[in-house]
Amino acid sequence: MTLLDFDSERLSEFAAQVRADYDELKARNLKLNLTRGKPSSEQLDLADELLELPGRDDHLDADGADVRNYGNLKGIRDIRQIWAELLGLDVEHVLAGDSSSLNIMFDLISWSYAFGNNDSERPWKDEGTVKWICPVPGYDRHFTLTGQFGFEMVTVPMLEDGPDLDAVRELVKDPQVKGMWAVPVFANPTGITFSEEVARGLAGMETAAPDFRIVWDNAYVVHTLTNEFPPVHNVIRFAEEAGHPNRFWYMSSTSKITHAGSGVSFFASSKANLDWYLSIAGVRGIGPNKVNQLAHAKYFGDAEGVRAVMRKHAGVLAPKFNRVLEILDSRLGGYEVASWTRPEGGYFISLDVIDGTASRVVELAKEAGIALTGAGSSFPHKDDPNNRNIRLAPTLPPVDELEVAMDGVATCVLLAAVEKLGA
Repeated sequence: MTLLDFDSERLSEFAAQVRADYDELKARNLKLNLTRGKPSSEQLDLADELLELPGRDDHLDADGADVRNYGNLKGIRDIRQIWAELLGLDVEHVLAGDSSSLNIMFDLISWSYAFGNNDSERPWKDEGTVKWICPVPGYDRHFTLTGQFGFEMVTVPMLEDGPDLDAVRELVKDPQVKGMWAVPVFANPTGITFSEEVARGLAGMETAAPDFRIVWDNAYVVHTLTNEFPPVHNVIRFAEEAGHPNRFWYMSSTSKITHAGSGVSFFASSKANLDWYLSIAGVRGIGPNKVNQLAHAKYFGDAEGVRAVMRKHAGVLAPKFNRVLEILDSRLGGYEVASWTRPEGGYFISLDVIDGTASRVVELAKEAGIALTGAGSSFPHKDDPNNRNIRLAPTLPPVDELEVAMDGVATCVLLAAVEKLGA
């Protein structure tokens, strides 16, 4: 029998027990945080070898250039080759930058806004309105970025194999729709991976705007929670075959693989897109941190070296995710007041509660000393029209703290539910 099937007397008794549990929770004076998907210290320790690389007398890249000096906007071939192999791309389509792919995304959009990109008829700032497709639930920092430019963000549902293709195809008939966000592997926050059918559909669809771009942010491409890695779709080739070679701005990085604040970012795209990017990047700066790029190349060795490191990360993270799922199953499984994803990779679990109660769950958790990502954060402008989605980030806390926090979250979900049911 689910909570929704309880008669008034049983619901009243259950509500009294839940309120007693919540009072006990508050009395513990907790200070726990599940807000951001940060690597734990144990994960960061895995890459401490980097602090001694490339070494005092090791400063030449594979092409014989001194990485301590200026130049080479593309980044060194040593690390580009590793990432090209990892992503199944031609190395000539891959650039290596500094620590954050988010910085490159900001550059691409801001330069398109200021100057127009290589397929634009005019700068985006001179368009009456710029619209951007946002699959939801999605990545909050993506939405913050396009929100910063005042773009009109149009949502499409995220399905089990990627965004709703029919909805996307309809939206791109509008010439004011200039782009779309995509996290194609272990998506934030649902953990789903786009199918080849969806990837090819996005590559091949006709768009009214000639300068339409999909930001293909493969941030979690190797962040498995098992020993297996999903297939990586070569969307650059798909787009070229479909006659839309400039369709994708493809991102990846080492940010949650090595040291989050000092990694290497990657931008892959068509030659025309890369030439346009480099023409402006060369004005902005003289080259990336190639010493750090060489250190990363030495640390990984090759693409299989990256996978070996990620299996170590999975060894740290999988027990945390499994414990969260066990607690959700045991505390909420029979009541039909919530549902949640069971990701095989990535950094998050997406929790849906009874419509209209997500913000109340977050409020109750905060009052009990448990910080959660704000309700609606996985939607543009933090506006979840159903007020149901909460993103859980199990990666940072140790397991013992995670257990306490998730048990508390379950209590808050049940309390918000009984309140909604009028008990």
